Amino acid sequence: MIKQVKQFTVNLAAGGNVALIALMCLSGYSDRLSPEQFPLLSCTGIVFPILIFVNLAFLLFWLTFKWRRAWIPLAGFALVFLPIRTYFPLNMSKTPPEDALKIVSYNVCTYGGNYKYENAFDTIYNYLRDEQPDIVCIQEDVDAWREYVLQKYKQTFAYNDTTVFVYNAQFFNAVGIHTRFPIVKKEKITYESTANGSVAYFLKMDGDTILVINNHLEGTHLSANDRSRYKDLLRGRMDNDTARAESRFLVHKITDAAATRAPQAEAVHAYIEAHRQYPIIVCGDFNDPPISYSRRTIGQGLTDCFVATGKGLGLSYNQKGFFFRIDHILCSDHFEPYQCIVDDKIDFSDHNPVVCWLKFKKND
Repeated sequence: MIKQVKQFTVNLAAGGNVALIALMCLSGYSDRLSPEQFPLLSCTGIVFPILIFVNLAFLLFWLTFKWRRAWIPLAGFALVFLPIRTYFPLNMSKTPPEDALKIVSYNVCTYGGNYKYENAFDTIYNYLRDEQPDIVCIQEDVDAWREYVLQKYKQTFAYNDTTVFVYNAQFFNAVGIHTRFPIVKKEKITYESTANGSVAYFLKMDGDTILVINNHLEGTHLSANDRSRYKDLLRGRMDNDTARAESRFLVHKITDAAATRAPQAEAVHAYIEAHRQYPIIVCGDFNDPPISYSRRTIGQGLTDCFVATGKGLGLSYNQKGFFFRIDHILCSDHFEPYQCIVDDKIDFSDHNPVVCWLKFKKND
């Protein structure tokens, strides 16, 4: 009888492990699904790290109690190797060449000090000045219209521009670029958005024209109260009925936002395809994790610099309970990326800056 119970338990665990692997595959490759057609399934990439952790627990279980079954979770890891590498790359550090371009992409939270600091602009500006980047792409650059802010940036960067998407009683949002290269022209990439957008900047660099696209795709529009309730949900501070209602509300918000970003990402990708003759750098706050339709769509034919050269999760959004890498730097094959990092040394925004070095191959 005991032997039969043990065998039943082993078979039940094996079945659960196989089911988990099926969910891992669905989640890991969910970025192939359009959020407009498959709203819920396309967003399962958010839980991919949790599924990987549970599969690791299965591996430890099998190694402890039935090592011959360890092949099941190992096979699962093999099936989702590419999504694992996308979410959690482990690359050897390589020193960037001296002539590599230094790129920074940074959502500055409207220079609002991460909701807890005053005079955050000076701190952010001093950080960017000391980093000495060649190109800085700023999202939520809403204070750049102030003469003080513009004059400060001009002390460090020869060429500066801010593009305002919306400026009214409800919304004020913009993206900016600060660089040592002349801005030849800029173009807004056309798509529908409440208060966000993408801008293509053509920069003159040593006789060549490079295309830098700065993006701030649609957010989930969670209010402060929404975020507070979400954290209460994670901490188990809700009764079952309230927790179920709150979970449905959050899923609805997430899927709606993903469906809104999908055509935005497609518009950016179409613009990239129409300008393939240029060396291209794509930066910005995609408001989507590494395994997402938006990141994959924009990244088609480009190199994700963090995946290629970074290490770890690279959590660029730093609010408790919302830890994700939603800020990205991509490049065309005209560049070789080096040492892409998410810099968590400062916390004067709700995002951490993404920093990367790009070697322009034409200089070889």
